[in-house]
Parts: sequence; structure tokens; C-alpha cells
Amino acid sequence: MSSSDRSQAVGVKTYEVRTYGCQMNVHDSERLSGLLEDAGYVRAPEGSDGDADVVVFNTCAVRENADNKLYGNLGHLAPKKTQRPGMQIAVGGCLAQKDRDTIVKRAPWVDVVFGTHNIGKLPVLLERARVQEEAQVEIAESLEAFPSTLPTRRESAYAAWVSISVGCNNTCTFCIVPALRGKEKDRLPGDILAEVEALVAEGVSEITLLGQNVNAYGSDIGDREAFSELLRACGTIDGLERVRFTSPHPRDFTDDVIAAMAETPNAMPQLHMPLQSGSDTVLKAMRRSYRQERYLGIIEKVRAAIPHAAITTDIIVGFPGETEEDFEQTLHVVREARFAQAFTFQYSKRPGTPAATMENQIPKEVVQARYERLVALQEEISWEENKKQVGRTFELMVAEGEGRKDGATHRLSGRAPDNRLVHFAKPEQEVRPGDVVTVEITYAAPHHLLAEGPVLDVRRTRAGDAWEKRNAAEVAKPAGVMLGLPKIGVPAPLPVATGSGCGCD
Repeated sequence: MSSSDRSQAVGVKTYEVRTYGCQMNVHDSERLSGLLEDAGYVRAPEGSDGDADVVVFNTCAVRENADNKLYGNLGHLAPKKTQRPGMQIAVGGCLAQKDRDTIVKRAPWVDVVFGTHNIGKLPVLLERARVQEEAQVEIAESLEAFPSTLPTRRESAYAAWVSISVGCNNTCTFCIVPALRGKEKDRLPGDILAEVEALVAEGVSEITLLGQNVNAYGSDIGDREAFSELLRACGTIDGLERVRFTSPHPRDFTDDVIAAMAETPNAMPQLHMPLQSGSDTVLKAMRRSYRQERYLGIIEKVRAAIPHAAITTDIIVGFPGETEEDFEQTLHVVREARFAQAFTFQYSKRPGTPAATMENQIPKEVVQARYERLVALQEEISWEENKKQVGRTFELMVAEGEGRKDGATHRLSGRAPDNRLVHFAKPEQEVRPGDVVTVEITYAAPHHLLAEGPVLDVRRTRAGDAWEKRNAAEVAKPAGVMLGLPKIGVPAPLPVATGSGCGCD
């Protein structure tokens, strides 16, 4: 008997959410899960592979082949739906906002199509499709309700995303996201802080402030220093141990933000600052409103204020018109900035973006060769920077599921304040995700650190209590299926894939 059949037998309907794309989509999927559970659905067991009463695709339009991937997955579910009357399929996210009626024309077995601005309508649209027995396509042109006002099924008990804005006012020529998510819309600071305080009361000890251009926060409410003020306000919340944010834009990264990072005790010494290109010529073609000198100046100021800050970045290789000299300028910035990690992407066309129709598209073999040179340089720098951490003592927040080999090596994993991933020897004392351990770094690899000696200290936390409580509750009901989401913190570096590098991948 399938998981869906078992659920039907006891009158409970199951759901599965499949997520693609950026952190915004990750957070939206938490909302979609919360909405469905609020409507009485139960998450399908792990490994159900479409064997649920409702399957939701939360899509991304950044990748060139995003639509092919979606229709391939929809095609895989078509026979399952034929075999199981009553099963429903919904498609939301950026690709749904972009393609709208096209989705139902190409995949007429889809029941619901909804956009980035009306995710709160999903349960209503599902019910309407069921009653009327026809597909429901509803795409709002502007935000109906800020996502953080919706029910949430968060993926972590100890760390959480907190959205402070949606949309983007930039016009980068490689990015279609502003056209799909609209102009920037900011939440009121009081609403954000109320959400953070509520999360901390539930046991969360780390939050990541989230926005398409997070440090432009305030432009919608007319306060140029709103973001730095928000950071400082987070520093006054009792029980909140770690504050991070992603992703900022160099154009809006001001000195007051650097000062707030340095002076707020729980603001972590970590910064993700997208570069995209080191060439002023390419940056101009990208409509990135900063130049190499401005970018390196920001890095210099951050390091002066926060000497141990780990800085990561996004870089696009092979943007239309990029010359060898332009690429050498990117390598120059990488050498000067000495990023802890870089997320590098080979440029590929995005339908609907200005860059897709630009002349002088770079041949694939040239892009690949440059990409490999960049990866080799950054690997070398990442390893050198990690070696500098050997001998240092870190407080780690113990993470869940970050170390793929933890079971075989009898280790646990955690994130240092600067967000570096550290694998450490499992202590005799029980340690739970969300707890904090103190370790000494003994070995460095390019993408992780090891603490092979005994754990120096274990601090049980309210976050660990929250994880234990949630875990016990999960055991008492059908097992959940993960969304394939990145954990809080920087994902695995240097993916061998093409992408925009705009913070939307």
C-alpha cells in the first residue's frame, strides 16, 4: 500500500513540496508547507517520490533549462496521477509567474498554477480545482500579503530565515528576478523584530535576514540607515546568539552597515558580497552600479573593522563581450579579496533578459577554460585561508545533516561564527543540533575544517531543547520528507553548473 493509500485509509491527505532556486524560494516553500499543514495536510514520508495527494513545484526561472526540468518532472508524475484519481499537482514560483497559462497548455494534468505574489492562495486554489474539476491559474501582479504573515513549517528548529523585503529595484542585465518578483517591498522594522522575538521564544538561536537585495532595506520606507538600525536592534534580543544576512549588493553597502556588523555582538563575522565580475567594462554591461575600486574598498573596510571576517562571493564567467583582459581583472580581484569561498557560474542565456540578446556571446569552450582557471585559483586561496584557521578555537553551533560522512567517521558537524563548516570528534556527552561546542581546529581542507581532538566544552542550549522537542514530535507522526533545501549557512562551494551568480541560484 502506498503512503497516499495509507493516508486515505485514515482520512489524512499528504503533500510534498519540491523546491528549486534561491533562498527566497526556500523560505517560500516553508510557507507553502505551513499553509498546507494549516489546511489539514500531512507531509508525505521521505522517499515518496510523488506518491502524495498533493505535489507542489516551487520553481525558479533563473536557469536556462529551468522549464525543461519542470516539464520533465511533470511528465514523470502524469502516469501516477492517472493511476490515482484525486491526486493534485500545483506549480508556483518564478517560472509560474513567467509562463502562466503555458504550463497548463504543455501539461494539462496540472491542477493549479500560482505566482510569487499569491502563495497564500494555494489551499483555496487546490479546493477550487477539486470542486470545479478544472485547472486554476491565478497570477497576482503585485504582492497580496507579505509571506511572513503566512503559516510556516520551518525546516530547522534552531535556525531560521526571516524575510525583511521582497522584490528588487536593480536592473542587472543577466537577471530576470526583478521582473518576476516586482519592485522592492519592505516590511516594517517592528514586524520583523516581532517575528525574530517569536522565533527566539520558540528556541531559535540563529536567524538569517533575507532579501533579494538585503542591504537596500529601507528604500521603500524612506530610511537609508534602516538596515544597520535593524542589525543593531537584533543585537538587543535576549537569547538570539547569531545574526546573518544575505544577499547584499555592493552599491548599497554603506559604512553604517560595516559599523553595525562590527559593534553588534551577535552579528556574525561573515559576509557574502556578490562580485559577478572584476572588470569595469563587464560590470557596466551587467548594469552593476559599482566598479572594481569600489568593491575592493568595501572589502578593505570590512577587514579593517572585522579582521577575522570570512568573505564569500558570486562570480559569473563568460558574460557576453568578456575579453581575456576582462577575465584577468576578475582573477585580480579574487587574488586581492582572498575570498573564503566563491560560488562560480558559467554564463548561460536567460530568456527574457537583456544579456540573452547581446552580441559577442562567448563560445562554450572559452567559457569552460576560463571557469576552470578561476576554480583552480579560488581552490588554492580557499585552502590557504582555511589553513590560517588551524590552531584557532571556535564555538560551533552543532548542525543537522551538514556532514555527509559523519556517521562513518563518528564525527559531528557545526558552523563556526564565520560560517565555516567544521567536522569535530563526537564527544561522550550527548550533543544535539542547536547546542554549542568549543573545539580547536587541527586540519584544513579547501571547503571544511577538522577538529580531531577532544571537544573542549559542550553548552546545552534552548535551541537544542527545541530540536529535541521537535524530533520527539516528528517520531510521533508520519516521517517528513525534506525539500532538498540548503541548510542555514553557505552551501557547498564552487558548483560545477551554470547559473546567474546573482544570488538567485
